Amino acid sequence: MTHQDQGRNGSDCSHAHDLHKALRWLIAGVSMSGIAFRAECTWTPETLLFASLLWAWSDEKTLVERFAIARKIIINRYAEQPEPAGSYQAFIKLLRKWTEPLLQMLMAAFRRRMAETLAAVWWVEGWLVFAVDGSRVDVPRTRKNEERYSPKSKLSRKAQKRRRAAKRRRSAQKARERKANVPRIWLTMMWHVGSGLPWDWRTGPSDSSERGHFQEMLGSMPAGALLTADAGFVGYDLWKTVSGAGCQLLVRVGGNVKLLTKLGYVREYDGLVYLWPDRQAKKRLPPLVLRMVVVTNEDREPVYLVTSVMSEGRLSDAQMATVYRKRWGIEVYYRHCKQTFERRKLRSHNPDNAMVELHWSLLGMWAMGLHSHSRLVEQGVLPERISFAGVWRAYRRAMREYKSPPDRGERLRQLIDRALIDPYTRRNKTSRDYPRKKQEQSAGPPKLRKATRAQVQLAMQVKREQRKKGLTA
Repeated sequence: MTHQDQGRNGSDCSHAHDLHKALRWLIAGVSMSGIAFRAECTWTPETLLFASLLWAWSDEKTLVERFAIARKIIINRYAEQPEPAGSYQAFIKLLRKWTEPLLQMLMAAFRRRMAETLAAVWWVEGWLVFAVDGSRVDVPRTRKNEERYSPKSKLSRKAQKRRRAAKRRRSAQKARERKANVPRIWLTMMWHVGSGLPWDWRTGPSDSSERGHFQEMLGSMPAGALLTADAGFVGYDLWKTVSGAGCQLLVRVGGNVKLLTKLGYVREYDGLVYLWPDRQAKKRLPPLVLRMVVVTNEDREPVYLVTSVMSEGRLSDAQMATVYRKRWGIEVYYRHCKQTFERRKLRSHNPDNAMVELHWSLLGMWAMGLHSHSRLVEQGVLPERISFAGVWRAYRRAMREYKSPPDRGERLRQLIDRALIDPYTRRNKTSRDYPRKKQEQSAGPPKLRKATRAQVQLAMQVKREQRKKGLTA
């Protein structure tokens, strides 16, 4: 009997069996009864879901080739069922229709799995910590992608006419404008700091609001979670919404934030600051009471952090610094997605297909990470020591050799066990003069102002009004 026949008869002697076992583990307990295809469809909800994850894991250069490999593995493991349609167009059309319900189903299942299997790394400094950040993913420059994902012009007709005239006069300016109009998908992710895995995300055109995405994701946050973010996620309304969702904040602030001291709204002590913009003050809305700490980064530059956790017993200054440093992991995760996982630029020329490709790429990364982290964390390995590149190589090897029985020591689980980052300390590379397309400036210090007498009086009036309404103690 050939190895291929062994696989089709359900033998556990092939790489395809290991892949199927991993997929089964990922969706254990998930009910797909609410998903039903038409009677003549050769795909089933389960085979479509598995094929989509395998499609995302594949390292083939084209989407059609990735689908072909995924379909072969599905045929190998589901020999008793009719072979699924071999048309990539039929596959992607079906996936476009069902990605949203499958996405919500898998997200819920993966979150449950994380809580069950990653308890050892679930908490950071006694808190359930999530980091949020945004990034852009390039898509091919087709007319439809440009219409969907390029930033929308907000200039008047006269201003647009002047700009067009300037472009004709200056070819260099035209080149810069064209570069700025590259179609990109904006991705904002909520990332679980303890495990190093995603929790939720939102997508949109390249000029989408990451703060708006952030507020949309608050509904998926566990009560009492601590949300940490960089200096882009600031604002009275945003922080008020986070507080209303039952979560706490730890955010870096810079020169784009004005904070008050000595307002007297609550009992004063060192480090107490208030966010009370003039617009909210005129509306007689209460100020946001915060605690500010100054720490230094690796470049010995001061970093200004504010938190809504007022008790140092619950979150000390040192813990604030530790939590914020761990926030950097979301930046590394984006690098894995774009560079290691090769999703810096998607391949779909159709905007709907591009969004499907991005969602399943993120689900594929999450699935690999959840499966590997659950195994390695149980062995006492910290998430930061797990090599994403090594994990992906393990899955790619299993997919390339899906028909064959693994050699000794090369089962999928054994390859995952060896996907670790070397323990030696890397040299600091900050002194290297690498050319950069984007030179980010320091956020700088926030604008601290001592409250005026008029502001103090208004704050006392607002406090009395809030007490009458029963909103303050």
